[in-house]
This record gives sequence, C-alpha cells and structure tokens, in this order.
Amino acid sequence: MSIAVIYGGARQNGNTEQLTEYAIEGLQSEKIYLRDYHILPIDDQRHSERGFQDLGDDYNSVIKRVMAHDVLIFATPIYWYTMSGLMKNFVDRWTETLRDSEFPQFRQEMGSKKAFLIAVGGDEPHIKGLPLVLSFQHIMGYFGGKLDGYILGKGSKPGEILHDNAALTAAEQLRKKLVRTGTS
Repeated sequence: MSIAVIYGGARQNGNTEQLTEYAIEGLQSEKIYLRDYHILPIDDQRHSERGFQDLGDDYNSVIKRVMAHDVLIFATPIYWYTMSGLMKNFVDRWTETLRDSEFPQFRQEMGSKKAFLIAVGGDEPHIKGLPLVLSFQHIMGYFGGKLDGYILGKGSKPGEILHDNAALTAAEQLRKKLVRTGTS
C-alpha cells in the first residue's frame, strides 16, 4: 500500500506539517504540498451544456498523483473550524473529477482508499476541530468509504505542536498502524 500526504498548510514547516512528518517518520510517502500548486476555486459548470472545462491550472496533475495511492493523509491547519482554503479548493474540485471521463471510477476508487486526517489548531482544537473531522467523515462517506482515523493537535506559534504529548503519542500510534497495514 502506498501513501500520499496532502499538505494544506500555507506555512512551510508549520505545526501541522511537523506533526504529520512525525507521524510518517520512516515511511515511504509521496508528499504533496498544495501551497506549491496553482489550484483555482471550482467554477461550477455542472449544469452547463458543455459541462466542466479545464481551468488550465495544476489541479489535474495533483489529483492524478493522489489517485495513484491507497492511503491518503490529509494534513491541514484548523482554520475557522474547518480545513484551510488551500485544502478546501482542492476538495471542492472533486466535484468536476466525479464527471471527468479520465476518472470514470473516481467515486469507487476514493471509497476504497484509507483516509486519515491530521489537523492542528491553537484554541481548543479538540472541540473546535470536530467540525473538520465531521466534514472529512462526510466527504469520505459520500464515496462509500470512511475516515479511518484522525489526530487533532494543539499549536499556534511555530513549534508549539512539539509540546502536545497527546498528539505526538497519537502520531506514533498512527505510524504503527500504517506499518501494520503494509505501507512501510
């Protein structure tokens, strides 16, 4: 099984990235930093005669990379009780992939993937991050799959996540789980 880590943070080596790197330490993974790509917001063309048209951005190349993997780890800071704008733009674009002839089995393939969420917030993340968890549970459920696990960590200033022992322990447990499923 192969792993893709989709990073939704704008800050290089931010708290979410640090916690995620700790979780996947020693594991083979493809790291996709959404901040490095130009992904436009969705242009909802579901009801137009021509359907969705290519927006000429990097979305198609990124979704192809994601689809090549069995395990997806979504890593995002908690922004306003949900995912970052970078991550939201990416997920919103799945609407067009559902109708893309290049991915005729997109729904089934997404439903068969193991999905995990790692998110860090500064103010009561174990409460204020729950809408984000619920969102990913619904997203994966839409595809017939499930969110296989999540970690919510506390950190605001750079490096603060390294003081959240509960999150670090959860990251170690996730790493062990991924090793047991044959992703190392």
